[in-house]
Amino acid sequence: MSTRHILLGLLASGPSHGYDLKRRHDERFPQARPLAYGQVYTTLQRLVRDRLAEVDGTDADGGPERTLYRVTPEGEAEMTRWAAEIAPPAPFVTNEIFAKVVVAILTGGDPAAYLLAQRAAHMARMRELTAVKTAPGADLATVLSADYALTHLDADLRWMTTTADRLNQLTAEVDAS
Repeated sequence: MSTRHILLGLLASGPSHGYDLKRRHDERFPQARPLAYGQVYTTLQRLVRDRLAEVDGTDADGGPERTLYRVTPEGEAEMTRWAAEIAPPAPFVTNEIFAKVVVAILTGGDPAAYLLAQRAAHMARMRELTAVKTAPGADLATVLSADYALTHLDADLRWMTTTADRLNQLTAEVDAS
């Protein structure tokens, strides 16, 4: 995900300060890694430097003074361009699970046991995500984000099943090379 473009998108609804942008990011992208405040402010400084955002004054709201930022026309154009770009499917998928299976074979480990343990971890995460998305009052962004993660976890599980079925063949091929 492009933090700069997401912040531009959040600024498109009107001037905001960094604290509010971080809070809205974490609300709108509930399954994403929360942004650190330092990352928000560093990104805002770069957006201002690149003329994609600008300072729109300060706001105290009874507390410390906070700088308000707003998106510039150049920033709106950049955000619109980015949002319309098709994300190309990766030509090769780097998969840590596959790498660990191969390393287990190379080092005399137990790739079948590893796949079983990994499967259990995936199943536990899927139960957590299902609970999140079916919780009373779950908003649509949370449901969609959980659905996305569940779909990818399901694909991993199917891959693990196929790989477990092919471990003898994979072990023979790795040992032969």
